[in-house]
Amino acid sequence: MTLKIGSGATAPPFMVMDVIAAANDRQAALPPGAPHIIRMEVGQPGTGAPAGAVAAAQAALRSGHPLGYTEALGLRSLRQRIAAHAASWYGLDLPIERIAVTFGASGAFPLAFLAAFDVGDRIALTAPFYPPYVNILTALGMSPVILPAGPETRFQPSLAMLQQLHPPPDGLIVASPANPAGTMLHPDELAAIARWCHHNGIRLISDEIYHGLNYDSPIASAAQYSDSAMVVNSFSKYFSMTGWRIGWMVLPLDLARPVERLAQNLFISAPYISQIAAEAAFDCHDELQANVARYRRSRDHLLAALPAAGFTRLSPAEGAFYLFADIADRSNDSAGFCARMLAEAGVAASPGLDFDHARGNRFVRFSYCGLESDIRAAAERLGTWR
Repeated sequence: MTLKIGSGATAPPFMVMDVIAAANDRQAALPPGAPHIIRMEVGQPGTGAPAGAVAAAQAALRSGHPLGYTEALGLRSLRQRIAAHAASWYGLDLPIERIAVTFGASGAFPLAFLAAFDVGDRIALTAPFYPPYVNILTALGMSPVILPAGPETRFQPSLAMLQQLHPPPDGLIVASPANPAGTMLHPDELAAIARWCHHNGIRLISDEIYHGLNYDSPIASAAQYSDSAMVVNSFSKYFSMTGWRIGWMVLPLDLARPVERLAQNLFISAPYISQIAAEAAFDCHDELQANVARYRRSRDHLLAALPAAGFTRLSPAEGAFYLFADIADRSNDSAGFCARMLAEAGVAASPGLDFDHARGNRFVRFSYCGLESDIRAAAERLGTWR
């Protein structure tokens, strides 16, 4: 008898995870003393959680507190700190009823999609995109509407692009700063898109997990311009807490209780210990800003060095910690190109196919959130590799 397998089981891999495995295998096979593999394939800060967050977690573990379930929307004290953060960074006055602590941003996206959309709904987003957007939507029976974007719009959606959609979509996903291009929607652009979505009954989901990692352009939150937008944020990137699996959402009031009900059933709650550490992370400003300064230096070095290494067409890299390189003049097979780069230069990077199914064969994403010394060494290796 053949047993049924659900359609969600056909979700494609998140290819960067396969690159991680290949880089791990390559590192394990190196002889003692050989130059190590330089990891530029994954968006994981080379620094760990800030010292204050670690100290708070250690104190909680020693306290004898059971560290059990919290409310599904998270500890009230953490939600209050998130509200204070929104007031400080964006001038927002948010009641904690609009704030949900989540199991990372990755846990927030299914909550957002399930609360806002139905099977068959059409959700627009630009390519290149963060792969799980499309993979989660598809697994949930929703239909991604892919809008190709290029350097002319900094790989971001434009209002003109959205106005040409007929019929209009049920939802729109934006990300600023964006993965993989590191580009941003500037405040006036985000405001126009958010207001257009609200006016036309289109649910906007704004991925803001790289806020704080902006170098030349100011950040803005969709929540500043629309009360109907859903905002996703995380402690993984700016706060350097990837493995703690902790994030948050700013919700419109009509979706706060639906998200809470879904969270109760899907996740129960985010880990207590991670919530304690996250709350303390808000007091680690100096350490976190030192991390941002390191990323900026690495970005600036790559922008100067990579063109001389043959990567002449790079995304503007306004924020996050990624460069999206057009390699069409060198290869039309980004997966093969990255495999060769790993084998011959010892540098791991992500093929663009993960981020753009139609054009990604000619793009490579470099992540520069690792150690500064590694980033400089990678640029040197790539300068002698062809």
